[in-house]
Amino acid sequence: MIGYNGQSETGRIESILMKSPARAWLGQENVNRQWQQLHYPEKPDFEKALIEYNQFAAIIENNVPKVHYLPEDEITGLDSIYTHDPVLITKKGAILCNMGKRERKTEPQTISTLFKNLGIPILGTIEEPGTIEGGDVVWFDDNTVAVGLSHRTNGEGVAQLKNLTAGLVDEIIEVPLPHWNGPEECLHLMSLISPVDRNLAVVYSKLMTVPFRDLLLQKGIEMVEVPDEEYDTFGCNVLAIAPRVCVMIAGNTRTKTALEKKGATVYEYPGEDVSIKGGGGPTCLTRPILRV
Repeated sequence: MIGYNGQSETGRIESILMKSPARAWLGQENVNRQWQQLHYPEKPDFEKALIEYNQFAAIIENNVPKVHYLPEDEITGLDSIYTHDPVLITKKGAILCNMGKRERKTEPQTISTLFKNLGIPILGTIEEPGTIEGGDVVWFDDNTVAVGLSHRTNGEGVAQLKNLTAGLVDEIIEVPLPHWNGPEECLHLMSLISPVDRNLAVVYSKLMTVPFRDLLLQKGIEMVEVPDEEYDTFGCNVLAIAPRVCVMIAGNTRTKTALEKKGATVYEYPGEDVSIKGGGGPTCLTRPILRV
């Protein structure tokens, strides 16, 4: 059995779940078949994605003691590289999500199999008609979590999450999200906010509701604002591997500089094909199993 507790976004990661494009995408022919059906903005180049991912994985492996990789399987598609979304981790075990994106419905099953082998208990499962995706769940602290109401996460899913986390969580804050570019494009709560310390977050305020932004201010969270030109290149998607130690896609120089001015250490990887074209940044590529 391994340790597990994911009720944080910024604690030091001791154990993490990932899946390489070699095992998720399999090859360019498979990418060619699936990318449009999955509503990717552009067709990724498989070989370039492998190179980019290897640089990303090296950063993670150099900073996280235990990295667990999902194996190749026959029931999931390209999106399974983004391991953050199909599962939530609590102090008492894993909660398997019911994905709002139809093409991702089988992903929790493969993670459940691996977790059982690792000795991580399954606390529960979000069932139809409820939906939740991990990108819509943001922990403020051990006892407080915000959940985005989006095209991928609905009120019934949040109600089930409340039941499953009774006694573990004091408050679940529901945060309505905008329609933005429609249901085919992925807009999660974590598309708007990436905590990098308990009192510091990277944000794109233009897509936030006023009540949610005011809540951040009330909680004493200082905000690093992502400029418009860096939002589309995932400047708002930043993975904290420890407090103020983070990973982001290379090229978002204004956001990186602003983070460094706040005392953050920033690692970068090239993410054009593995992240931007597929719609998932460094947070999406990982599911921390244990943060301390």
